[in-house]
Amino acid sequence: METSRISDTIWMLRFPVGQAYAIRGSAGWALVDTGSAGFAADILDGLRTLGAHPGDLREIVLTHSHNDHTGSAAALAAATGARVLAGAADAPVIRGEIPEPPPVLEDWERPLYETITCSPALLPAPPCPVDRELSDGDTLDWGEEVRIIHVPGHTAGSIACHLPDSGVLFTGDTIANVGQLMLGVFNVDRKQAEASFRKQAALDVETACFGHGDPLIGGAGQALRKVAFSAPA
Repeated sequence: METSRISDTIWMLRFPVGQAYAIRGSAGWALVDTGSAGFAADILDGLRTLGAHPGDLREIVLTHSHNDHTGSAAALAAATGARVLAGAADAPVIRGEIPEPPPVLEDWERPLYETITCSPALLPAPPCPVDRELSDGDTLDWGEEVRIIHVPGHTAGSIACHLPDSGVLFTGDTIANVGQLMLGVFNVDRKQAEASFRKQAALDVETACFGHGDPLIGGAGQALRKVAFSAPA
């Protein structure tokens, strides 16, 4: 796992597949996503290097139910006592109550999907309790207001986290920046995903943090709009 600084209060934690984000607030720390199973100890070590003890982690927000984002959530919650929050429609999958709905793949996505899903770094995610189910318009307090945005399409319950005061957006996998800024891949409903991209692009955003690919630091909203409102999204 690699750790890199995004701002004075945000760090990216990068795994072999995907990434998560650690946020330092006035009353403790939050995580956006947790990587695949098996990385809880690495994440806790990374937080320690940033000055955070395990009990300082207060909230784990899961942007969606895929196992490269939820895999270490159960272990981290058990080790820290942090509350786990997720979109209402994805919560039953994260809890292990229902199976993950498969994506509807474009032809060009199939080889990539097979390669990623066969990766030895991508282990099944253990079921994880969800303490709070999030809906569009809900708010959190990380020392500044965090607005939850329902952005379905990648999964039914995908959420984004918008920090309007600092102009930061955590998109999960609805948007990616791998080689180019683009709609995220492996969606259950591509049309919904495109609409969710546009919904996020309409926000006032300076920094965008993605589930895959390098963050955009400075002018992110303009970059998102340039892609989202072109054809295709």
